[in-house]
Amino acid sequence: MSMDWRRIAGGLRAGGKRARLLPWLAMLCLPLVVWAGDEPVHYDRVSLSASASGRVDNDTIIASLYAQEEGSETALLADRVNQRIRWGVEQVKQHDELKVQTQSYSTYPIYDKGRVTGWRVRQSFRIESRNMALVSKLLGTLQSRLALESISFGVSPKQRQQSENGLIEDALAAFERRAKLIARSLHKSGYRIVRINVNTSGGGYHPQPRMMMAKSAAMADVAPPSVEAGESRLTVSVNGEIELQ
Repeated sequence: MSMDWRRIAGGLRAGGKRARLLPWLAMLCLPLVVWAGDEPVHYDRVSLSASASGRVDNDTIIASLYAQEEGSETALLADRVNQRIRWGVEQVKQHDELKVQTQSYSTYPIYDKGRVTGWRVRQSFRIESRNMALVSKLLGTLQSRLALESISFGVSPKQRQQSENGLIEDALAAFERRAKLIARSLHKSGYRIVRINVNTSGGGYHPQPRMMMAKSAAMADVAPPSVEAGESRLTVSVNGEIELQ
């Protein structure tokens, strides 16, 4: 078989030229890759924040009550607790303005010198309503067979949203005033907002613990507890970044 040495030699010369060109092509492409990865540089950007606060009347009350029994027979203790809690829930359900929710149920051993001498069974439930007068009156009845654990006051979602909307306007206006002040002080004609965040806080429920001994089932209704809802503080904070122009 004969071989075309001229064609082979020409191919080697052409291949050699292509091989010599490859490093130069790679070097030409490299700066383009580096430039494409660089982030644009921004000047005259300023971070700032502003806030607005206000006090809002608490319009919601949450009361927690519990039944607790101690003894040696867990089945008997559980039955007593169940009856008292069931009675309390039924009292609350008679009023459409009240929301009731059963909570934790627990059974714990009682120790004496490392030995189990008895058991403690406990369950609780909570009442929530905007009718504070009704809750206060009902608590007087419930405390004849249950113990009042705590009372909390807070702002309802509807009231909170209404108050926050006004505070958001105030906070944004304060942010705008600060942005204009910064631009004017630095002798700039204006600014544009690069990013802005709005956050709210406050208005949560504030517990007022009222730890009490459980009342005997034979006791009559007790006097209703004093109820003063008070106020909550709401705060709206605005933070962001502007670019001076």
